[in-house]
Amino acid sequence: MAVLAMLLFFASLVGHELAHAVTARRFGVETRHITLFLFGGVAELAQEPTKAVHELWIAAAGPAMSFGLAFTFWTLAGAGAVLVGAGPVVAVLNYLALINLILALFNLLPAFPLDGGRILRAWLWRRSGDMLAATETAARAGAILAYGLMGLGLLGLFQGAMVSGFWQILIGVFVLAAARSSVDAQRTKTLLGDRTVGQLMTEETVIVDPKATLSALVNQVILAKRIGFVPVVDAGVLLGHIDTGVLSSIDRENWANTTVGDIFVDLDPNNCVTPDLPVLELFERIAQTGQRKFMVVEGRRLLGVITLSDLTRHLGLLTSLGKQAGTNTAAHV
Repeated sequence: MAVLAMLLFFASLVGHELAHAVTARRFGVETRHITLFLFGGVAELAQEPTKAVHELWIAAAGPAMSFGLAFTFWTLAGAGAVLVGAGPVVAVLNYLALINLILALFNLLPAFPLDGGRILRAWLWRRSGDMLAATETAARAGAILAYGLMGLGLLGLFQGAMVSGFWQILIGVFVLAAARSSVDAQRTKTLLGDRTVGQLMTEETVIVDPKATLSALVNQVILAKRIGFVPVVDAGVLLGHIDTGVLSSIDRENWANTTVGDIFVDLDPNNCVTPDLPVLELFERIAQTGQRKFMVVEGRRLLGVITLSDLTRHLGLLTSLGKQAGTNTAAHV
C-alpha cells in the first residue's frame, strides 16, 4: 500500500506539471522538460508567455489538476468505503485526496515562484503592463513566505519537531532562492531586450598566425595583452582558436619548437556564434555548455570575440544606468 501510494502521488505530481505544459502549448509556449525533485516539480518553459492572460491560465492549470485529482481520489475513497468497507485501499485513496488538496492549496499561495505567485504576477502585469515590476512585487511576496516558513521551522526545531521544522526551513530556502533567481532572470531579459551578439562583441580582436611559436604567443600576446583566448587566423581566414587550456597540455620546454598551427582548436559550433544571435540565447548556451568565450564569425571570417565577462559587464552597466535613472527621477519629483 505504501508503494502504491508513492507511485500514485508521483503520478499526481507529473499530472500537475503536465497540466502546466499542455496549457502552455495551447498558447504556443513549448515546454523543454519537466523536473521532479525534493519539493515537487517544475515544468521549464522555453520562453515566458507573451500575454498576462496566458501566464494566468498556465499557472492556474496545475492547481486545477491537483484539485481535480483530489476530488477524484476522494470520490473513489467514498465509493470504496460503501462497496468494500474501510480498509487499506480506502486509506490510500483518502491520503492521495488529502495530499493533492494540500499540494493545490500550497501552490496557490500568492508567493512567487509558486503558482499562486505567478497568478499574482499575471494580475499585476495585466494592470501595469510592466512584467519586471510585477515579477519583483510577486517575488517580494515569495520572500515573505520563505522567511515565514524558515521562522516556523526554527520554532519547530526548538520545540522538538526536528523533521517538520527542518523540512519547513528547506522549503523556505528553496522558495527564497527561486524567487531571487526569477527576478534576476527577468531583469536580465528586460535590460538586454533584443540586443544581439554583434552589438556587444569586441571588434578589435587580437589574433595569432598559425606559424607563430608557442613561446612567441605567450610572450607577445597572452602576457603582453593579458588575454587567455586567441583566435587563429591565416591570411584573413579563421582557422580556430588557442587558449591557456590548450597551452597547458604542452610541456614548457617544447614551446620554442611548437607552432600554434600544431595544436590549435578547430572551428566548431561550440565556440562560434553569428552576429545576429540574440544575447539571451547566448546566455542559455553558456549555461548549457559551460563555454565562456566565443568567436563571432560570418563564414570563415572573424568579426570579433564575445565573452561572458563582456556580457556581465554590459549587464552591470545597464543595471547601474537603470538605478541612476530611477534615482534622478525620484530626486526630480
